[in-house]
Amino acid sequence: MGETLGATFDGEVFRPDEQVGLSPNTRVRLTVEPAGASEPQPSSFLWVARSLRLEGPSDWSSRLDEHLYGARGDD
Repeated sequence: MGETLGATFDGEVFRPDEQVGLSPNTRVRLTVEPAGASEPQPSSFLWVARSLRLEGPSDWSSRLDEHLYGARGDD
């Protein structure tokens, strides 16, 4: 279960802006980012493609149709 919520850091602890449905002393994992921060905007298709970290055969570019549509018999 994941949830994004706002909080304020008072110098010692994070105080949630709204009620949180957890029991006291429940351990959680926090990812901290300032509320004004925004996701970096992709600058190109290549940036997006690299960020996906796709893995595949080394001959993708030379045999693209075969990898996309399957092996073809003699036409």
